[in-house]
Amino acid sequence: MDASFTAEQDEIRRTLRELLHKRCGPEELRAAVGTPAGYDTALWEAFGRQLGLPGLALPERYGGVGCSVTELALACEESGRVLAPGPLLATAVLAAPLVLALGTEAQRTALLPRLASGELTAALTVPGTALATALGLVGDNRGDWSGGGRAGGVQARRADGGWRLYGQAAQVLDGHSAGLLVVAAHTGGFARSRTLLFLVRAGAEGLVRVRQTTLDETRPQARVELRDVEAELLGGSDAGSDAGSDAGSERRGAAGSGVPGALAAVGNTAAAVLAAEAVGAADRALERTVEYVRQREQFGRAIGSFQAVKHRLADVYVAVQAARSAAYYAAWAAAKGERVGPLALAQALEALRTAAAEGIQLHGGIGFTWEHDAHLYFKRASGDELLFGPVHRLRGHAADAARLFDGGEVAV
Repeated sequence: MDASFTAEQDEIRRTLRELLHKRCGPEELRAAVGTPAGYDTALWEAFGRQLGLPGLALPERYGGVGCSVTELALACEESGRVLAPGPLLATAVLAAPLVLALGTEAQRTALLPRLASGELTAALTVPGTALATALGLVGDNRGDWSGGGRAGGVQARRADGGWRLYGQAAQVLDGHSAGLLVVAAHTGGFARSRTLLFLVRAGAEGLVRVRQTTLDETRPQARVELRDVEAELLGGSDAGSDAGSDAGSERRGAAGSGVPGALAAVGNTAAAVLAAEAVGAADRALERTVEYVRQREQFGRAIGSFQAVKHRLADVYVAVQAARSAAYYAAWAAAKGERVGPLALAQALEALRTAAAEGIQLHGGIGFTWEHDAHLYFKRASGDELLFGPVHRLRGHAADAARLFDGGEVAV
């Protein structure tokens, strides 16, 4: 691979960093998370109309920019530096690729241009707390995480020529404000058990959405209740499921086998993007700590001049740079179908947790207060592990997929 960035990629990073520096400082961040939406709607409009970020990785024929996962990862690395809240992850990384992969041409034409412009936001809705499992990050997503025909989960049934959904999802990123929900639901009972994806519009009768109090306020989440809600099948027929016909093969995910394959492919891409975002946050946390130890004096000298402090920050620097290399490679490899995103995400989350923890400790007493921003980076690391990890499960599933512990030879 060519490790250098193009002029266009460098320009994306520079432009976005300048915009975020002006519009998403510490005070603006705290104000944004306290709004009903949980983010700065004016900044989101600038992302969509001026920069085209929501459509960065969508094809031009659907109103997107036509770039690759790498450009999207670079953009999220910059947003991660300031912990910018917003529906970029939920809309551009999780929901839009599923519409592109499984939707009918009519659904793509109707939805993707609006998603690409930022006019419409979307959220992937999976039952309970199974987001990491649904995306294939910590286990096989061909199980019964969507309900399995039993009580719980989200159930789908045919009614009057359409579909009705009933159930609940507990952790839906930006689910309280999204204009469109992409809902994973179980159907077919035990005889023809399968998971399908459905589209639910905001304001649908029977849809109840409640914003939750979360550890990381910069990642707004909602509890979504579906009480006999009318829904539209993504794909227009059962062709997107494992039991679908060959007519839906064009809409199947890169990993094959319909909905589970599409979710796994999106999960791999999302992991690479999340890794880049975590690297941006870790890098900024390290920068802030270095700035502080250069200014804070003790015993007549800056604490950053002490050898013990230098060694600790040097270890953090090495961890962040290693995680950055892994994230960039994962973004590059995702376009080629290589599944290394979860490993890169594990390394990036570990680097972020280390950088945030060292930052809190080296800031001394002020670092432990709510008034300081150091705790926000630690909460981002912990919150993302709860949503997409934890680290040991990300690595464990990757090892199982590679059959490292089967006792046989490992292909290299």
